[in-house]
Amino acid sequence: MTEAHRQHVHTANDEQLRHLIHEHLKVFAKFTSEDCAACEALAPPFAKFVDEEDYQTILFLKLNSDENPVAKKLMQDKVAPFFVSYCQGRLLECAPLIDEADVRAQLDRLRAFVPVK
Repeated sequence: MTEAHRQHVHTANDEQLRHLIHEHLKVFAKFTSEDCAACEALAPPFAKFVDEEDYQTILFLKLNSDENPVAKKLMQDKVAPFFVSYCQGRLLECAPLIDEADVRAQLDRLRAFVPVK
C-alpha cells in the first residue's frame, strides 16, 4: 500500500467527533490519556488496524480523554483506554479494553454491522 492510499488515525476533539460521526458511515474512536500504560501498549495495534483491508471503510479517531468529562471519569475508574463504535452518527458500542484481541473483536462487530437504509 502506498503512502498516498494509506489511511491514518486522526486526532480529534469532542466537537470534531460530533461532526465526523455524521460525515462517515462508520467510525471507531479510541479515548486515551497520556499517563495510561495500557493506552501506550495498544497504540501500535490500533495504528496497524488502520491499514488492514477489512477496516478500510472505517474512520479511525484518537481523542484525549482529559478533554471529555465522561471519558475522563471512565479512564480514572478503569485505568484503560476505551473504544467507541459509531455507525450513521449513532453509538453502537463503548467499552474499556486492554487486550488487542478485544479491540479487534469490537472492530469486527462494527465492520459486520449492517446500517439502516
